[in-house]
Amino acid sequence: MTIALATCSLLPDGSDDVQDLIGALAAEGAGAEPVIWDAGIDWTRYDLVVIRSTWDYTARRDEFTAWARSLPRVLNPAEVVRWNTDKRYLRELAGAGVPVVPTRWDPDDVPSDWPEYVIKPAVSIGAGDTARWGPGEEDAARAHLRSLREAGRTVMVQPYLPAVDTVGETALIFCDGEFSHACRKAQILTAGAGVQGHVRDDPARGQVTASTATDGELEVARRALAAVPHGDDLLYARVDMIPGPDGAPMLIELELTEPALYLHHAPGSAGRLAKAIISRLR
Repeated sequence: MTIALATCSLLPDGSDDVQDLIGALAAEGAGAEPVIWDAGIDWTRYDLVVIRSTWDYTARRDEFTAWARSLPRVLNPAEVVRWNTDKRYLRELAGAGVPVVPTRWDPDDVPSDWPEYVIKPAVSIGAGDTARWGPGEEDAARAHLRSLREAGRTVMVQPYLPAVDTVGETALIFCDGEFSHACRKAQILTAGAGVQGHVRDDPARGQVTASTATDGELEVARRALAAVPHGDDLLYARVDMIPGPDGAPMLIELELTEPALYLHHAPGSAGRLAKAIISRLR
């Protein structure tokens, strides 16, 4: 068995997760290697492609989703990749009754009823082209909104929830449909910093620690996963949540394409993922 762990030219050897997974697959007798997704190779030489650290696709989403569709076998499935790489999927999940952070799509102006808010494009990863705005920053926020719209990008505006600063985000990781582990992510967006680059450009932002999922978080995560179109064959999933104003968990994002799975923070998790991959091939 030969498995390609798809990555990008920025990370030719893959992320930490990729390296952990290569070792875990080797322990199970399977060969795996990081492969740059747009390298133009013959993908039929691999028994399976697992999308991992393909973190440069956002400016070329159509090319990326076409590549996923062209593969003989890919996980997560290409239809899930197409659906999940545009955050407008959050509208579908909200319509299915999943508690999602309130979102305004392509508004004409910045909100006047939220003391702080976040503006970001619907196709983005790692807080790229994203900013947190507050009182007195309306002109800069409007310029941010306008720049995204003029570039033809779908814009999302969400309230900035105070729990991000006090509690942080919780990421629940699922492997082959089963809950694996949870991590806590510290604040990513800094008040007054304006539009910030990708979070990987600044290791001090969004630091991750091991955590424990609550029953409420698990319930929201399972409701979200149950609402995914073509979601019956998910190899992995990361469900990001934050407490809302009443303390109940609210979905921020559902990461099904190339999320960091924080395997370093959960002993045994790389082995679980390796076994799930091998079970698909057998």
